[in-house]
Amino acid sequence: MKTPHSDPTPDLHTVLVQNLGLAIAEGTLQANSVLRLDSLEKEHNVSRSVVREATRVLCSMGMLESRRRLGTVVQPEETWNLYDPQVIRWRLASSKRLDQLQALNELRGAIEPQAARLAARRASLEAGSDLVSLAARLWAAGHGGNQDEFLRLDIEFHAAVLRASGNPMFSQLHNLVKELLTGRAEHGLMPHLPHHEALQLHVDVASAIQRGEAESAHAAMSRIVEQFVEEMAEIWSKHHAPGEDS
Repeated sequence: MKTPHSDPTPDLHTVLVQNLGLAIAEGTLQANSVLRLDSLEKEHNVSRSVVREATRVLCSMGMLESRRRLGTVVQPEETWNLYDPQVIRWRLASSKRLDQLQALNELRGAIEPQAARLAARRASLEAGSDLVSLAARLWAAGHGGNQDEFLRLDIEFHAAVLRASGNPMFSQLHNLVKELLTGRAEHGLMPHLPHHEALQLHVDVASAIQRGEAESAHAAMSRIVEQFVEEMAEIWSKHHAPGEDS
């Protein structure tokens, strides 16, 4: 029996946000098109309150805008909060995922090497030792073929480098790197076993930070970012023939 508080709205709301977000990211709902709340109610078989709440969430992400006398308008990509993890996931789930991965990795390339350089100058002895330990565990997971553990440790390693930089703004970007690494894995754009060079480079970054060698840390992290693109392009070309949809 339903109680006064057993409202199914949260689940319906989550599903509608997901459906609309994906449709906007894919371009099925085109920029500058107007969404009618009554049409959304009928199409998705939900109440007006669910529609209002879902559109409010998407407005907060910059994907929709409510305009007087006009209605709810789909916004162009340049107004979206592209740093929102959910927006990143929707873009990665769309046919434009390679563009999203490239954009994320370019941003990463501007930040992570500098974070590694700063970490070599600023990290405590304990933080440096922890990074070396993480790199060793990452090496073991990679050679052992444990993909889930490797991904978890890879995310942890890069977040630790960002924290060790001593720059709180860098540190808060760990979610972007997490979505990048997770997205690549979820969409089959990483090798079954990490390349030996990739594993060695993580060890090199950690060792350079521990020894306080700023330029070596920067160079090794830069190479990690470059190799990410190389591996992804190689795998994509093997699985998708020219002219085939992504």
